[in-house]
Amino acid sequence: MEPESETTQTYGNQSQEERLAALFDSCYPRLARYVYARTGDHTDAEDIASEVFMRALESLDSYQERGLPMEAWLFRIAHNLVVDRFRRASRFERVEEPVEGLPDSPDPAHVAEECLMMADVRTAMDHLTPEQRDVVTLRFFGGLASREVAAALHKSDGAVREMQRAALEKLRGLLAP
Repeated sequence: MEPESETTQTYGNQSQEERLAALFDSCYPRLARYVYARTGDHTDAEDIASEVFMRALESLDSYQERGLPMEAWLFRIAHNLVVDRFRRASRFERVEEPVEGLPDSPDPAHVAEECLMMADVRTAMDHLTPEQRDVVTLRFFGGLASREVAAALHKSDGAVREMQRAALEKLRGLLAP
């Protein structure tokens, strides 16, 4: 009898491929929000979120269950792709694009207010350390628990909670009226 490969290894009644496919519907929108929060570009967010699943499928053989959800691994891939995108983009001057993806509203004043608020948040987040930005975007735009953020960033849970506390404190000070 042949041993099961990592790719076909089963957990309960699901193979890793089936688990990854099941995560697509629930995780893709959260990955796209996380990437959008980091890049400010709706198209990049969708491209990178799709690429996360392609990379995950390609490297599924190397995935090892370590007691954390598979989605923490997916967010780690997304984080790495965003960092790579920034490295490549840093060679070129980037033109700031208008904020996209705001909730639909029939009230133009509401839309304008949302745009201004998002611009303020983006500017305030520029004052955070890169690690604090990662924690805030993974926690609040990606919807991950602090334990999952810790796994994605290779940090301890306590370090993530402390970075989140410091980041939120700084953001409160910067965004206070």
